[in-house]
Amino acid sequence: MLLLGGIVAVALNLRTAVTSLGSVLGEVTEAWGFSGLLAGLLTSLPVAVFAVVGFGAPALARRLGPERSVAGAMLVAAAGLALRAVTGSAALFLAGSALALSGAAVGNVLMPTLVKRYFPERTGSITALYTTALALGMTGGAALTGPVERAFGGDWRVGLGVWAGLALVAAPPWLALAGLTRASGLTRVSGPTRVSGPASVAGATGVAGRRGAGTVVAGAGSVVASLLRSSRVARALMLYFGCQSLNAYVVLGWLPSVLADTGQDPHAASLPLALVSAMTVPMSIALPALAARRMEQRRLVVLTTACYAGGYLGLLWVPAVAEWPAAASGLIWLSAALLGAGNGAFPLAVTLIGLRTRRPEVTTALSALVQSGGYLLAAAGPLMVGVLHQLSGGWRLPLLVLLATLLPQLLSGLRAARPGTVESEPEHAPPARRRL
Repeated sequence: MLLLGGIVAVALNLRTAVTSLGSVLGEVTEAWGFSGLLAGLLTSLPVAVFAVVGFGAPALARRLGPERSVAGAMLVAAAGLALRAVTGSAALFLAGSALALSGAAVGNVLMPTLVKRYFPERTGSITALYTTALALGMTGGAALTGPVERAFGGDWRVGLGVWAGLALVAAPPWLALAGLTRASGLTRVSGPTRVSGPASVAGATGVAGRRGAGTVVAGAGSVVASLLRSSRVARALMLYFGCQSLNAYVVLGWLPSVLADTGQDPHAASLPLALVSAMTVPMSIALPALAARRMEQRRLVVLTTACYAGGYLGLLWVPAVAEWPAAASGLIWLSAALLGAGNGAFPLAVTLIGLRTRRPEVTTALSALVQSGGYLLAAAGPLMVGVLHQLSGGWRLPLLVLLATLLPQLLSGLRAARPGTVESEPEHAPPARRRL
């Protein structure tokens, strides 16, 4: 119970720093006098921090152990959330946001590893629990920040600062697990192992002690580089994660603006976005469990990609039925539901990280590569859509380009969903053996 509680507690915190700020972004921008450019950079900060900090998570896990790393990440997140709520400096507000997001970035990378380490035979069901809790935390950050703010006299600082308490609650279970790990006498491999080529992805991750909580990857950074260089599965999964993240962050950032420009009431235009977030919850429950059945994985890739396509096509057709308000409203809500279902590609991608590896140490490296590289790709999405909208004066061109991004998402997802693991790829055979 301690372990499951720790997983849920961390997952609840992985998006609150993002969605809580989005709920009061207008007030924060006005309070600090941020220009449009600075406000835009603030909304792009999560993806950038997830990409940059995530690459360092394997090295942190190698030094401290994954349990202590996650506990520390939650404490850092709590400190950042508290700092941005109490500071009187705009620079410290940005620094606090970066700290909070850095803690979430470490959690993003290490949670699939911990699921694989403690539940190697139940990856699908435990990932479903983890991604569902993440979706609930994301929705809660968006839905509850405003009411908390209003309950305390309209003070946006309280609305933001309350989430620091949730992050603090997530740290003790992992500190306790780290203590249990040390008490059990598990040891860590000392010194980095040199990784020289594809074959070493499987062999460079030595583990000391019995299989369990305390093992840590040696030479994690080298394994990440080796995966990027030599593993087709890793590259395909990174591209798939990047494409789905790009589409998800574009929808979260721009959907209200798209709907407002079709003639919808600006206040009501944000309501379909709530449906997008709400749809993430059932998808997070169902998809990881289904993905654990090997025959389902490729079908789920096709399903989620098709849902995105249907959502974008619906938005393209909304202006054509604008003369019939009931039809336009129904099409908007259907499009939002489909886009929310398309966001099920995220729990599917996270599940595939665990299913495409055999060892928790390689899961750490693959998670770092897939999530950091994917978020780096996704960072271009909201900016690209904004530029295309400004150049074209409408949303048709941006929506068509987003439809085009679904092709690489589909192809890379189908490749990543093939049975097998990165350790067993043919290209991981040693060069000498390959010549025989």
